[in-house]
Amino acid sequence: MAAATQKIQAEIPHLRRYARALVRDRADADDLVQECLARAVAKLHLWQEGTNLRAWLCTILHNQHVNDIRRTLRAGKPVELNEAEPLLSRPPDQDNRLELRDLDRALARLPEEQRTVIILVGLNGMAYQDAGALLGMPIGTVRSRLSRGRGALRRLMSEGLDQPAGRAATGAFAPERAAAIPLP
Repeated sequence: MAAATQKIQAEIPHLRRYARALVRDRADADDLVQECLARAVAKLHLWQEGTNLRAWLCTILHNQHVNDIRRTLRAGKPVELNEAEPLLSRPPDQDNRLELRDLDRALARLPEEQRTVIILVGLNGMAYQDAGALLGMPIGTVRSRLSRGRGALRRLMSEGLDQPAGRAATGAFAPERAAAIPLP
């Protein structure tokens, strides 16, 4: 065993060169050689006298390197917290989503003629004259339907969509926000 250990020590410079070629980093190469030597000493009983010791050691080193690469791929690349910090946090958007959901539900509950005018004038920004021409109605009718539709939307949003009329709102949409629907 002492003779085999001396032969292994003589191969260390060759193993270091090979390890540096594999990992391209001096410290990582030294770690790889150390792992290789520890494995070789533990498995020395498997080496057959008279065979190429350098080839056997290089095979152990290469296999250890492949195992390290596979382990790294499974574990993933560590990322510094400072690099990932902008990706880890984002402002909450639940309230906006709930408000849009409630507005969509309230719009769906409006009569068709009021909903159409609100969408054309309120959401698309169309002028009263253009909306009236598109729908084939006078401007006064457009204004009347728009006014009634906005009032109905405010009521629906302030009362809550899932509650009967007249009960207090507990939903995500506040009445003061419902009043913010733009009036031309």
